[in-house]
Amino acid sequence: MRWLHLGLMSATERIILGIDPGTMVTGYGIIQISSGKMRVLAAGVIELGKLGDHQVKLKRIFDRTIGLIDEFCPDELSIEAPFFGKNVQSMLKLGRAQGVAIAAALSRSIPVCEYSPRKIKQSITGSGNASKEQVATMLQTLLGFEELPRYLDATDGLAAAVCHYFQSGLASGGSNSMKTKSKRKTGWKAFLSENPDRLG
Repeated sequence: MRWLHLGLMSATERIILGIDPGTMVTGYGIIQISSGKMRVLAAGVIELGKLGDHQVKLKRIFDRTIGLIDEFCPDELSIEAPFFGKNVQSMLKLGRAQGVAIAAALSRSIPVCEYSPRKIKQSITGSGNASKEQVATMLQTLLGFEELPRYLDATDGLAAAVCHYFQSGLASGGSNSMKTKSKRKTGWKAFLSENPDRLG
């Protein structure tokens, strides 16, 4: 399901595909970096709830990831790492979902970077404990879109892509500056006010 799809610019410096793997819904977001500015190319979800067989779900994730790569030609894949939980079976399934997305990228020779959920939240909002809603609201400001998607898994995919851009050191301030500033934050609003360079 595509939530947002904008046309490609002719002069591309960098395109990042972000994926939030899941066994019911996998979110994705694609951003373009041009002249130091971030622009959303696409964001949406791969709905898997109606697919009963886990192996069929994995194939759907693989196929859709390949489709996104072939359509948008990203330079890198940024993916959220499965969080540690008490349910071993759930962790195993999430790990498989992540694995097939990574395999899809590697099959197209796309470099892959992995970030923990906490790292992604901290990178976007300044707080590793931010909610999905806070992440989505910050991304609205950073990327300039008005309508939130039906599933926040889509903005989680975007968050993975934006996190990679910030952590790569290409964004203004770089990742080291980001880590220093985030220690003083009391919330995402304070982070936004003290980081106007993130507004592009």
